[in-house]
Amino acid sequence: MNQIKKQKISEVTKQWLIANCYNPENLNQAGENGDTALMKATREGVYAVVKELVDLGANINAKNHDRNNALWFACFGNHYELITLLLAAEINIDNQNDNGATVLMYAASAGKTGVAQLLLKHKPNLNLRNLDEYRAIDFASNVEVLRLLKNAERS
Repeated sequence: MNQIKKQKISEVTKQWLIANCYNPENLNQAGENGDTALMKATREGVYAVVKELVDLGANINAKNHDRNNALWFACFGNHYELITLLLAAEINIDNQNDNGATVLMYAASAGKTGVAQLLLKHKPNLNLRNLDEYRAIDFASNVEVLRLLKNAERS
């Protein structure tokens, strides 16, 4: 697990945390639906805050009440820079939420070809199944995503 690093938090991030009802002294505090500040900043696409929280050692693998981590919100919002940042920080790309869905399953089902392509560069487990026993390829909602997933399975 990430340890909180003894660095001074910037005034911008501190004010963002306070404005969003998070305690700057507890970077892993759970808020509404169990979302941490990292999750909320990721959902909102606030790169500077996300980067600082990661650098300060916020738990990147924290899960909310739906068992999603911050990567889910980056993928949902098509925040490519944040997806890249979180993956570089070694967030769990294979996290399964309370339905057993991974971010790759979500990207496939939503037809997010660019997101799926970026995720595949980081070698997610293509054999994971959700609670209904479906894999990411079973969710492919467009030809491009289907092609990407088929090619990934072959390599």
